Amino acid sequence: MSEAQDKPLLIVLSAPSGGGKTTLCKQLLAANSNLARAVTCTTRSPRGLERDGVDYYFLTKDSFERQVAAGEFIEHANVYGNLYGTLKSEVHEKLKLGKDVLLSVDVQGAASVRSIAQKDSQLGGALVSVFLTPENAALLEQRLNFRGEDSADMIQKRLAVARVELAQWVDFDYLIYSTSVQEDLRRMQSVHDAEKMRRERTRPPNY
Repeated sequence: MSEAQDKPLLIVLSAPSGGGKTTLCKQLLAANSNLARAVTCTTRSPRGLERDGVDYYFLTKDSFERQVAAGEFIEHANVYGNLYGTLKSEVHEKLKLGKDVLLSVDVQGAASVRSIAQKDSQLGGALVSVFLTPENAALLEQRLNFRGEDSADMIQKRLAVARVELAQWVDFDYLIYSTSVQEDLRRMQSVHDAEKMRRERTRPPNY
């Protein structure tokens, strides 16, 4: 393992619902062999062919809440009655292996990661936060309608939440306006590559 690989990234990506986050994560993981997804814990039941430890860590509610009380999560949230969260150990272990880690969370989760990273030198030195969003609410509404997954009332609720989330873009290191799958990946890859070349993460020249 090279010295440069000893200083991996923790990339935190947030976006409003319909912002393109899930697609971008898949594309970014496929394009970077040293990038690993942080496996999330959840209290919901497995769906389809989902595997424990691969797609999610499936926990009981009691187990999840005990780990929350013990401060073991880097971020966690209640999403429509199910609990989701990322263990600090999940992130630390991958970073120690020299892997760049990708964490896909909402803005509250990103705020939690930033807060914890301020007190943790490994996380703080690796953290890069990115907010992804269409340039305006009309474009986001078009995407939500095109998805065809929500009722008109639910779309309006998602837009109302998105407007609150958008106000927090200033807390992120980077803002990417989502346009197309290819362009989103190009811009995100540029962020990844630039952060890998930061002075504090690269080997000094050897003349």
